[in-house]
Amino acid sequence: MNDPVLHTDFWTYFLSPYFWSGFMGWCVAQVIKMTRGAIRTGHLDFTYLTSTGGMPSAHSALVTAVFVSLGLGLGFAHPVTIVASVVAAITMFDAATVRRAAGLQARLLNKITHELFVEGRFPLKPLKEMLGHTRTEVFGGMLSGILTAVAVMALWARLGWPNI
Repeated sequence: MNDPVLHTDFWTYFLSPYFWSGFMGWCVAQVIKMTRGAIRTGHLDFTYLTSTGGMPSAHSALVTAVFVSLGLGLGFAHPVTIVASVVAAITMFDAATVRRAAGLQARLLNKITHELFVEGRFPLKPLKEMLGHTRTEVFGGMLSGILTAVAVMALWARLGWPNI
């Protein structure tokens, strides 16, 4: 096994297909969310580009794209790829359970504070309810991450750029 090389050049990070797979996976998921929102509401809302929650899960897309691109570039049995798969699984589990539960609690608290506000006893400041994802949204993020990673890695190879 080769000794790991310490890269002191900060910009090397941005020359990696693994970075671009993850970044593009996140971007694709956020653009899909924005497009779905525009279709649903009839107007383009750019806040979707930085929002949490919704279909597909950008967190799931990002971690899946990194995992798949590492698998395609280094091999699926490579230790780094295995670690990436564990991080992806934890991220997706968290998005579909813990963060989802927090969103449901926020919805309930918003209902309670609204009732108090209507009675005039409590100022209304809603909590963010779109914190987590349904399993379908996580699966959608995973699928968009896989497709993005395959596309980025194929383009990277076609252009003849090195895997770092």
